[in-house]
Amino acid sequence: MAAVKTVRVARGGGATDASLDETFAALADPTRRAILALLAQGEASVNELTEPFNISQPAISRHLRVLERAGLVSRHRDGQRRPCRLRAAPMAEVNRWLEAYREHWEQQFQRLDAVLADLQPDVPRRRTK
Repeated sequence: MAAVKTVRVARGGGATDASLDETFAALADPTRRAILALLAQGEASVNELTEPFNISQPAISRHLRVLERAGLVSRHRDGQRRPCRLRAAPMAEVNRWLEAYREHWEQQFQRLDAVLADLQPDVPRRRTK
């Protein structure tokens, strides 16, 4: 049986399992991912965010609350408006968490490439005239 290698993930920015869980839970919904894509283009009000979707304004507000709880969105007062703004810090934490796994799989693929190269028979090259 092959030994199981534990992948240790440095949390460099202080991300906790709970904050990563909240971020992944927020990103699990396609509507919330679409809202984040819209906010990546610039801040927007709840009404502006409701327009492209076939759901109610209260439903968009519920999605925004989930995104706010995960730290992915913030709101601020601008006169009578309360525009929403994308916050990238939680995404950076997820990226740092995933990076350790990317490095692990990169090493595994390099080892596989070496094994496959060793298995290749030495094929003599044909001479061309």
